[in-house]
Amino acid sequence: MTPNSTVSLEKLAASSLEQCLLRLSRVSAGTWKVLDIKVYPGNLEDAVKQRVSSTPAAAVYFNLNAGSAITTLMVFNPADVQCISKCFTGLSFPRGAHTTPAEEVMLLELGNIVLNALANSVLNAMKKSAMPAVPQYAEGDAARLLAGLGTMADLTKYFLVIKASLAIKCDLGETISEVFVLLPPELAAEWKH
Repeated sequence: MTPNSTVSLEKLAASSLEQCLLRLSRVSAGTWKVLDIKVYPGNLEDAVKQRVSSTPAAAVYFNLNAGSAITTLMVFNPADVQCISKCFTGLSFPRGAHTTPAEEVMLLELGNIVLNALANSVLNAMKKSAMPAVPQYAEGDAARLLAGLGTMADLTKYFLVIKASLAIKCDLGETISEVFVLLPPELAAEWKH
């Protein structure tokens, strides 16, 4: 992949996420902003370990099959669920000792919206399509997240990683979420924009 191709992929990712977050801002109680986007070669294990150290994280993830599997992942800080729920639904879910089923559903829906916006913009630009996938949820330290993710993707396979950091802000505060789309080498080689 050339440096120009990397820049064009970053611009596409920024544009699709900004449009998605603008729509979220219009219908939700919070403000949503893209902070940073990077495109680099890497693997799923390194991406998770970069984001999740000793503190637990919550992750929404799924694969889209476009001839080859595109892996998507959105990572949240579960301690910030009250802020995330207020920003997304207008109602704050009081934080308990564990993530409740309602909180999990809310995170699944949010992750589904954001991940599909980014992944589908890349697929559309490549003139490819994929069937929708059912998002999955995992929570815990890096080892626990990787155990869940390992059921759908090779953790050590190198991909072209699109990573975005998003700020989610409302009257309860602000949190950062990270979004990853991992293109397998055979699809990354087709990126010619």
